[in-house]
Amino acid sequence: MTRRRPATRRRTRRTSKRRQQRDAQLIAFAVVATAAIGLVVMVVNWLLSHWWVLLVALVLAVLAGVGLLCKRQQQARWDAVRAQGLRYGLPDLDVLHHAKFEEAIRDLMRRDGCRDAQRVGGGGDLGADVKATDPLGRRWVIQCKHRRHGVRGSAVGTPDLQVLNGTARPVHGADVAVIVTNGRVTAPAVDFAKQQRLHVVDRQTLAVWASGSRPLWELLRAVPPPRRPTSPSHPSSSA
Repeated sequence: MTRRRPATRRRTRRTSKRRQQRDAQLIAFAVVATAAIGLVVMVVNWLLSHWWVLLVALVLAVLAGVGLLCKRQQQARWDAVRAQGLRYGLPDLDVLHHAKFEEAIRDLMRRDGCRDAQRVGGGGDLGADVKATDPLGRRWVIQCKHRRHGVRGSAVGTPDLQVLNGTARPVHGADVAVIVTNGRVTAPAVDFAKQQRLHVVDRQTLAVWASGSRPLWELLRAVPPPRRPTSPSHPSSSA
């Protein structure tokens, strides 16, 4: 019969191997750390004796930063110029996906000077697809109703206005609550909007706004007064 090795001896050997592995790892780490520190010391000493290299690097970094800043400013100016010339025709808007239609409305608000205009439409948007603050300080909340078939699509009705009325001011803090559509709006919906101080941008109004350069508040009636004094470049809308 073969004799089995005592369990204590086997455990001792395994412990010894583990200790050797740890020692080897520590030695390797110490070697790498020493080499890294030596390299850093060499580089620092070299830079101290060649200080002009640091000066050149600093100048290059400053020039690169200034160049990047100028490039961004130029890009912002180009974007502003393109935004001011933004135009849409109704056929262009009709063929858009509803999400792209919301983006188009956002871009038109930016064209009008609402720099913070953003698309927020989607699941759980609570009746707001686009939010923006105009140059006169008024907060706009816009609900978009895109109809793929334009006037031949389903009309925007009172229930759509009721959703906007229930959330625009109490939830989103709107000064101006607007519903925009490239389709039709029912007469009861128009009456409801007047009663609740909501604004309807129907197909005809949308065509004028999207194809021209007049801001939306110049095309709507009874828009709330500015929150701050009117400047010559942003006249208030007519009542």
